[in-house]
Amino acid sequence: MATLYSHQSSNIRKTWALMFSFLVFIILIGFVLAYIYGNPNILYIAIIISLLMNVFAYWFSDRMVLSMANAKRIESRDQYPDLWNIVENLSITAGLPMPKLYVIDDPAPNAFATGRNKENGVVAVTTGILPLLNKSELEGVIAHELSHIGNRDMLVNTVVVVFAGLISLIADFAIRASMFGGGDGEKKNPIFLVLGIVAIVLAPLAATIIKLAISREREYLADASGALLTRYPEGLASALEKISGFHQPMRVQNNAIAHLFISDPKGYNDESEIREHEKVSWFAKLFMTHPPMADRVDRLIGKKESI
Repeated sequence: MATLYSHQSSNIRKTWALMFSFLVFIILIGFVLAYIYGNPNILYIAIIISLLMNVFAYWFSDRMVLSMANAKRIESRDQYPDLWNIVENLSITAGLPMPKLYVIDDPAPNAFATGRNKENGVVAVTTGILPLLNKSELEGVIAHELSHIGNRDMLVNTVVVVFAGLISLIADFAIRASMFGGGDGEKKNPIFLVLGIVAIVLAPLAATIIKLAISREREYLADASGALLTRYPEGLASALEKISGFHQPMRVQNNAIAHLFISDPKGYNDESEIREHEKVSWFAKLFMTHPPMADRVDRLIGKKESI
């Protein structure tokens, strides 16, 4: 029978398997380009540009995310004493420094964590989540977000963005180079050339699918880790059920940070829509930023027997 511990271990293994697949994919694309154009410089240039862009994004990711979400800093305990106390107590339990707290003025219940490491962690919640959840449910949500910080998900996400951006840049450079001829492709096997071009065109799509898959696995992992932190998985499960019953999307929408929230900011969270998501094809599920909420709840309360 699957447990929170087995879910946690499985999610970690799946994440690293997906990361490894990213690396293999980059190598294959590089090999195809080297074969077609006889020039590895495209790969080198793409790596340099992608790394420079994403190193900058990593160091300033928290500021960018908070700005996109219109989040405001909670400066003292007096502003939100209950929230402050919960975050402080759970941080001590988890062995984490107290993260900075932010609030988003939005009636839709939601929350996210950001920050490049444990010392620079940030937890943000919407004003709508505070009156909706009781203490144990809010503790479950905060534990979930602290788990993202403890699991260093922002580092994982940054590496994923580097890989995805690198693949997209390589594909873009390759397509542009093909417009100007380049290489001695006419001397190559035409079947291999066609397959290579198809692979280059589809590379950004494949990178997006892998990136979203890693994001979903990190949500499952944070659910399991958060439940283990509070020792009360029913609290987080109940919170997710309440959030899933809220039909209104967040007022501020930004696809770049949608995957960071505990639930889809677009509001696709009510139970009927969740069940519909479970009925759609496996291909459609590949493009979901979050796992189906019903599936997350089932795993937390032990209904899901296997991953």
